[in-house]
Amino acid sequence: MINIAQLGCGYWGPNLIRNFYANQDCTFETVVELDELRRKFVESNFPGIHTTDSADSVISDNSIDAVVIATPAHTHFALAKAALNAGKHIFVEKPLATSLKHIDELDLIACANGLTVMVGHTFIYNEAVRYIKSMIDEGSIGELRSIYCQRLNLGRVRSDIDAWWNFAPHDVSIIQYWLNHLEPETVTRTGMDFIQSGIDDVVFASLSYPNKVIANIHVSWLDPAKVRKIVVVGSEKMVVYDDTADNKVTIFDKGIDIKAALGNKMDFDNPRAQDISYRSGDIFIPKIPFREPLKTEVAHFIECITSRITPDTGIEHARNVVSILSRADNSENE
Repeated sequence: MINIAQLGCGYWGPNLIRNFYANQDCTFETVVELDELRRKFVESNFPGIHTTDSADSVISDNSIDAVVIATPAHTHFALAKAALNAGKHIFVEKPLATSLKHIDELDLIACANGLTVMVGHTFIYNEAVRYIKSMIDEGSIGELRSIYCQRLNLGRVRSDIDAWWNFAPHDVSIIQYWLNHLEPETVTRTGMDFIQSGIDDVVFASLSYPNKVIANIHVSWLDPAKVRKIVVVGSEKMVVYDDTADNKVTIFDKGIDIKAALGNKMDFDNPRAQDISYRSGDIFIPKIPFREPLKTEVAHFIECITSRITPDTGIEHARNVVSILSRADNSENE
């Protein structure tokens, strides 16, 4: 039985505790949290869990096999490194680290000690996201052309990272999963800080891939509505993934078909030279069984440890995501 402890119980921490606490394939008895009120929250909601304010006591405890790190992003690397050096498997909330140098260092330690490193890119374990990947892989949407992501709401404003590093890891992770970690040729971003100097509240980013595939990402915590939507456009079908809707995936048989052309030159101002058909067919809403992604993710982490398999969101995936996030930062500073 894997014995797991958690560092941090902030905004997302209780969701992690709930799922690890309920999993029958591990023991989960310790949570580290600096804030006394949060420790009392854990104790009152999860009977039997011991709380402490000492991360060192957990990392040095030989009875603990794995550590969940759910602390602010800037602390991830140091805590992950300490846990790996102590011989513990780690599950780290996104991002794994904020630099590729740090990720590569963690990779070396994990490989040398045969340890599992998994990152909390939860949307990869979402059944709707996996359904759309199967559509892309089997070619049922035709040639992939564009992906447009919106992740918006009013708050929660953070001071440790900007809206790009807070929200965009989700969308970048999903895009890279769908594209089998294809490296984008260009990455650019434009952002603006309105509330805190140097911390962008709104960011627009563009990614261009080989084979004429483009992706745009819009993230903001200064928006009137909560939006979690991705539009995927293919040559045959278009797909809308709305994570806030009851029916999360809607498939549109829509597109533009070019039927004929005069020679090799297409004259769109001359209807006799170019026959264009605007196709608007059926709308299909697939029935996708709901499974809590975090529950699936937690079970996968435990399976990776016990079966010694590579996580779907292991270091390679995490490095790919952080590389793109960093490239976007560099493009803005050029």
